[in-house]
Amino acid sequence: MFGHTIHRTPMYDTEAVQPMRDELVAVGFEDLRTSQDVDRVFGETKGTLLIMINSVCGCAAGSARPGVALALQHKVIPDRLATVFAGMEYEAVDRARELHAGYPPSSPSMALFKDGKLAHMVERNMIEGKKPEQIARDLMPIFDRYCSRPGPSIPAKEFEKLNFAKICGSSIPRY
Repeated sequence: MFGHTIHRTPMYDTEAVQPMRDELVAVGFEDLRTSQDVDRVFGETKGTLLIMINSVCGCAAGSARPGVALALQHKVIPDRLATVFAGMEYEAVDRARELHAGYPPSSPSMALFKDGKLAHMVERNMIEGKKPEQIARDLMPIFDRYCSRPGPSIPAKEFEKLNFAKICGSSIPRY
């Protein structure tokens, strides 16, 4: 059995999670689907890179996505934004987690890298129970400290048009 890749099928319906992907893509995140995508983005990014491990998991993810989106309306933001989706593209998520080894796997989570080194980690337990505004307030000083790209990631008028899912608990079908 050694040397064989174990194929893990997505845990959730791909159409059902697409809106959760779209929420991050709408504010400037690149949706990475393979470990090669993660390596490519990590390798070619100079400056700061924020990698968010997106998730279906109810309240935490439902606050994390709009929270990070709101933080990206700040005057200073990461140079590059990327996301992988837990329970969907396992190899991409595993590779992203390898980049911040030493922290237990959690989703949602966010890792900010500066010049290829982990600068700050936001684990699920730092997200749970918080409103999006609180998450944004937690992220903005981190952006101020490590980032230099002028924000926002998208114009305020576009941001105002976004409609984030406001549900707690998940009714996404599992495979």
